[in-house]
Amino acid sequence: MSNRLASETSPYLLQHKDNPVDWYPWGDEAFALARETNRPIMLSVGYSACHWCHVMERESFENHEIADLMNRLFVNIKVDREERPDVDSIYMAAVQAMTGHGGWPMTVFLMPDGRPFYGGTYFPNTDRGGMPGFPRVLEAVSAAYHDPAQRSQLLGTSSQIVSHIESIAAVRHSREPLNTDIVDNAALAFQREFDHRNGGMGTQPKFPQPMAYELLLRHWYRTGDAESLKMVTVTLEKMARGGIYDQLGGGFARYSTDNTWLVPHFEKMLYDNAQLVTLYLHAWQATGNPLFRRIIEETLAYVQREMTHSAGGFFSAQDADSEGEEGKFYVWTRDEIVSVLDSDLSHIACAYWDVHPDGNFEGKSILNVPRGAADVATELGITISELESAIREARTKLYQARAKRVWPGLDDKILTSWNALMLKAFAECGAALGKPEWVEVARKNADFLLTKMHTNGRLHRTCKASGPSETTSARLNGYLEDYALLCDALLTLYESTFESRWFDAAKSLANEMIELFWSEDDAVFFDTGTDHDELLVRPRDIYDTASPSGGSAAAVSLLRLAIFTGEPDYHRGATSSLRALRDLMVRAPEATANWINAVDLYAYTAQEIVITGDMTDAATQALIEVAHSGYHPNRVIAAQSRPGEGVASPLLADRPMVDGKPTAFVCENYTCQLPVTTPEALRAQMA
Repeated sequence: MSNRLASETSPYLLQHKDNPVDWYPWGDEAFALARETNRPIMLSVGYSACHWCHVMERESFENHEIADLMNRLFVNIKVDREERPDVDSIYMAAVQAMTGHGGWPMTVFLMPDGRPFYGGTYFPNTDRGGMPGFPRVLEAVSAAYHDPAQRSQLLGTSSQIVSHIESIAAVRHSREPLNTDIVDNAALAFQREFDHRNGGMGTQPKFPQPMAYELLLRHWYRTGDAESLKMVTVTLEKMARGGIYDQLGGGFARYSTDNTWLVPHFEKMLYDNAQLVTLYLHAWQATGNPLFRRIIEETLAYVQREMTHSAGGFFSAQDADSEGEEGKFYVWTRDEIVSVLDSDLSHIACAYWDVHPDGNFEGKSILNVPRGAADVATELGITISELESAIREARTKLYQARAKRVWPGLDDKILTSWNALMLKAFAECGAALGKPEWVEVARKNADFLLTKMHTNGRLHRTCKASGPSETTSARLNGYLEDYALLCDALLTLYESTFESRWFDAAKSLANEMIELFWSEDDAVFFDTGTDHDELLVRPRDIYDTASPSGGSAAAVSLLRLAIFTGEPDYHRGATSSLRALRDLMVRAPEATANWINAVDLYAYTAQEIVITGDMTDAATQALIEVAHSGYHPNRVIAAQSRPGEGVASPLLADRPMVDGKPTAFVCENYTCQLPVTTPEALRAQMA
């Protein structure tokens, strides 16, 4: 029989609905039972694309003897960290305090009131490699909880952990200046960690870290520092040629287990691909490297093809595993390639993608491109054009053959914040690369989020596909990151379309965000709204990890909105938030990269571009095309058909056409250079 998780909508929770464990979702029912029966709580947190989460499920949660032990000794709660980042952040801080590290699956033991007293990550089902087996852990924790002397010690430990968690969220405003020295300090720190041979920071495992490379691009733009630009381009080229990038289908895996980007942890996450597409766009704007443009096109095609619901929402992730094996869907033997392609084409494909009889991953090959096209073409005795044509044909045929395999699991829940990141990517790339079909994808997604995910005056966190064109009802109150990232994405969509509805929606969301998440007493944003259910502490996760923290995203969106509107309240909220993180940015730039990007936006003058002209006029569109060209990280763009017909923004005030021609204005702090009417003149002023 299914357990209580059968009524949930999270794919991760539904994966556990047939476990013999008497799982509860997070909620009052489980805590009430723990109090009534005087049993501790076993909290298990993970996500659907997590390989070791699947391993622990197979080893322990599907094991009837272990499940009986769990059911007898504990009240067991299962949480999807992607749906409940608040719960995840609180108890991850606890586990890190107890063990010095964290990760998923996360296993935490709680008092019936929610206070943690012991925890870890993955536990094997038997003693192994110095790790205690899960049954032994369960029995020892239960025995300690019920022994009066040991329980007293546990309560003391629990109090210390709670104090530590509270200290993390404590607000410490700095009086030191918020200036570009903070950005320069971070760039130097990243340069010390950089792997000049393989790209990326540090050694293995290597994560893409798009926010850090956005910071380096900003530093290069402002200072001309060639080293910062080189770090970005080397890393992006190595990643694009490595196994972390799906050479057949497009899109990036979560991270590389080695230092050369060859062997990925094969799950594909929406938030990684959204941020990386945007980063590749900015790097292309800075360098014109055609490889970067190709990666953008292939990755967005992948998202449209495999990660988009017909209603407009984007799915969350694709699993690392298929048929119980990590990466099985993606790897090839030489014989498999020969069976799909004719002998000449397979010879070219194997040479290009580094496929050998012995393989490079457990006897098989992860496709990668270790050599340049010129070297491969020379070795094969063909032209580069012939090589590129052959690879296009091989890619199509191999993808079609791969599509017949058993696919990895799809996490088809739709998360507001992750969708906002991808919405921004489609909108910005569509405008910059002249791809109106991408902008249309962004429009459809924005409509979906503003109608399906925003109901009864409240933005929600999640919903799930329930059919080819239907989704479940949105549920769970949205978090700070949901509001902030969607606000920022809608401003980008406005810049890509100049449709006032997106600007108006962004401003409305920002006002809701301030009302729900801003604390007047602390002068910062918290991650949960004032209408949220009560937790151990009110979380304020300040670190930028794989995606921007809610606080840094709020600072960015409010600073951008302040430029558009001139309203000081938006600027004050962003500035106060930044001052609360200023000292941490200096101490730990690797953990605060998006905060530091917000400092760059705050401290370095924005470039304001305004265009007045009939939007259907080719001359107006030519100016708009230039406005979106080149790399200008602190650029904002506004447009109107004629004065008074645009959004309510001081940027658009007193910006008439010159001699009846479409006209562009390049401004800083609302003070403009002379108006221009030709693309060439606009390009010169922007430079």
